[in-house]
Formats: sequence, structure tokens, C-alpha cells
Amino acid sequence: LQYGIVLDAGSSHTAMFIYKWPADKENDTGVVSEHSMCDVEGPGISSYSSNPLAAGTSLEHCLSQALRDVPKEKHAGTPLYLGATAGMRLLNIADPQASDAVLRAVAATLKTHPFDFRGAKILSGEEEGVFGWVTANYLLENFIKRGWLGEWIQPQKKTLGAMDFGGASTQITFETRDTIENPRNEVMLKLYGQAYKVYTHSFLCYGRDQVLKRLLSKFLQAERYQETVSHSCWPMGYNKSLLLSSIYDSPCTEKERPSLALNTTVTLVGTGNGNLCTLHVSKLFDFTNCSFSHCSFDGVFQPKVSGSFIAFSAFFYTVDFIQTVMGRPVHLPSDLKDAAETICATSWSELLLKAPKLEKRLPDYCAISTFVYLLTTKGYSFNNHSFPNIAFQKKAGETSIGWALGYMLNLTNMIPAEKPSSHKSMLYNYWVILILLFVVTTLTSLVTAICLLRHSKSSII
Repeated sequence: LQYGIVLDAGSSHTAMFIYKWPADKENDTGVVSEHSMCDVEGPGISSYSSNPLAAGTSLEHCLSQALRDVPKEKHAGTPLYLGATAGMRLLNIADPQASDAVLRAVAATLKTHPFDFRGAKILSGEEEGVFGWVTANYLLENFIKRGWLGEWIQPQKKTLGAMDFGGASTQITFETRDTIENPRNEVMLKLYGQAYKVYTHSFLCYGRDQVLKRLLSKFLQAERYQETVSHSCWPMGYNKSLLLSSIYDSPCTEKERPSLALNTTVTLVGTGNGNLCTLHVSKLFDFTNCSFSHCSFDGVFQPKVSGSFIAFSAFFYTVDFIQTVMGRPVHLPSDLKDAAETICATSWSELLLKAPKLEKRLPDYCAISTFVYLLTTKGYSFNNHSFPNIAFQKKAGETSIGWALGYMLNLTNMIPAEKPSSHKSMLYNYWVILILLFVVTTLTSLVTAICLLRHSKSSII
């Protein structure tokens, strides 16, 4: 076996994925799988801007696991990558020197381990979206797969669209035949001899954590920064005091920063009002301005969604909460809307009884469910016909869906642009010959048996 390691340095946390694949096969398709994974303790690396060395130190526990999970004799030949996403993109906007210092610190830590370190970088939103799309379609064998005779087969099924919902950004990526009016949203890929025209867009500040901060800012604005403010998306019976600095410490909210001192404390009180919550969440989007024939929101061009989609990360966790904790099915947009309203109307004490282990995230399911409903329906324009084509999944088989695998496949050139010639072609020819021999032998035996039967009958007569 060969191994590869990718550290997914997200905005809210970092995860390490170890992949494996048979070394004696062509690394062309469907053979890479997730060997193991590790969640790094603590927040994302972007939160260590004031103490970059701690960002590197935070990775040590998972790197120790990698030393155990990858056989020692394979360490030197195992490629190791770190990709940072929207949290670091935001830090790079706010303080480029700080983001460089964090990347240098994590790179220094990674270089002290015996793996083949290939670099630490910040991914663009478009890269994040496209690599997530590649991962999903690769795992589901939508590009190419081996037939039972060992030959390469180009599946006759279409690729899946991919929707990712992280801590600081959200991405939508799908293949389209429509004209992509904004060149920034178009990616042309050639995989296994097949050309793909892909639409992709990443919305910075529309990840789960940043949406919640922006929403807090909207509530404070609505009530003119009083000491106590109503929060219609929080459940009745829940309240919390926050420093203004915790809300306005992001480029996503800094434009709304009040003139008050950032060490001012405000108390937000949950009122559990679904209609008011929807009204405030909708203010996070701009559905009015569009200079193209069609936009999703914020003036961003988007062609009509088509085909099936897979939605992962916080999309999956939100819908999974609705289905498993709230016991509600999610087949149509109205199901999602009704479920969000039900969550909003459920008191804090009731929610705690339903899911005590989720206490930290429980207050925000009303807001996030409402956001997912508005994003998919009003933003991306999924309707009763297209919404059922979204599969909310965390994994494909035993492998996590996300950008990490697609990123590694790309950097190790494991997906060729040209259609691969099968290394089993000789075996395939032998199979054909054997099958033909089997058919000829069977037919000969049948004809001989029939002749003998007729001969024996005529002899009896």
C-alpha cells in the first residue's frame, strides 16, 4: 500500500485524513480510500493569529497518530499536504502578515516529521469547490471505473453537483451545458479523456460560524445596541451575554461595527419566533442586484441547477439533526421550512431533553436550518422538482466527502487528463478467448449430445 496525508485546516477546526491505495495498481481510479482520520483539538489555525507557534503545536497529536497509522517504512514516501480554507482567507484579508506567520509555523511543525512534506497553502474558494466536486464524483465512480473483465468503462451516468457548507464559506459546484456568463465561475477540466465544463462559486462569509456572527450583528442593529436584545432565532428560555469584540472580530462583520467600545457586554435573549428569524436571516442575502441573466444572490451569476447533487459538511449535520433528533423527514423544500419552524418554536429545555450532547450547538439549529432553507431555495433556486435530487451525506462508502481527497489526487497527478490504457488489457484478451472457447465447447457438447440422442433413438427403432 501507498499512503497520502492531507490536513484540512478549516475555519473552525482542523482534520487530518490519511488515504491509502494499492501500489501495484495504476493509480487511475476508484482505488484510493480513507485509511484513518483525526480531529485536531482546539479551534482552526486562523484563530492562532496572535500566537502562530501554537497553531503548529496544535497539530502534534494528530501527527503522532499519523506516525502510528502509516507503516514506518512508508513514512519517507508518504506525501503530506496542508490546505487552509475560508478561515485563513479571512485572516489573509484582515492581516496578511499574521496569516503568513501562521502558515510558516504550521509548515515548520510539519517539516519536523518524517513524511514527504509538499507544502502548506491557502486554497481559493474556487479550488475548494472544484476539489470537493472531484472527490464526490471520484468516490462514486462517475468519471471512470473498471468493468468486471478489468477493462476501463466510461459510466453512462452524469456527474453529481457538490455543495459544501463550512465554517466561513459555502460552495456550489456542478457540471452545466449552459453558458457561464462570468468567466470567474467557469472551470474546464479534462479527466480520463473526458472534458467537463464546471460552474463553481464560493461565498465567503456564508459559512456557518460567520452567518451566526452576521446574524448577531443584525439583531444588535435592529435594537440599537441596547444592553438587552431579543434574538428571535434562539429558543425561548435561552440567553447569553457576549462581548461586542466576539461579534465584530471578523472581516464579515467589521463594516457594521458600532462606535461602542468592543469590551461592551450585551445580553441576547431567545424568543423563538420563526417568522422573525426568517426575516432577519433573509437580510444576510441580497436578492435584488443582478447584472447577469440570472443570479443566485449578491449579484453572483449562476446557471440553472441541473442533475443530482450531494450536500456535505454542515449541510449534512443540519439535515441529520432534523431527521434524527427532531424526527422530521426532509424530501421537499416545504419539509425543510416546516422543520425549521418547529425547531424555532421548541423551547430550550425541550431541546436539551432531545439532544443533551449537542448543547453547544443546540441554540443555533433554528437559525442554521432557516439559512439552509433560504440558501437552497431562494439562493440556489432548488424547487419541488430539483430539491429531491439533493443527497445530504457525510461519506461516500467509508470515505469522507470534502475537498481533501480531490486536492491530494490533483497534486499527486492520480487523475490523468487522458483516458488510461488498461494495464489489464492482456488479461482482458485472455478473458475474451477463454469465454469464446467456453461457448464453442458448450455448443459443440450440445450438438454432440443431440446427435448421439438421435442416433440412439434411430437404433432403437
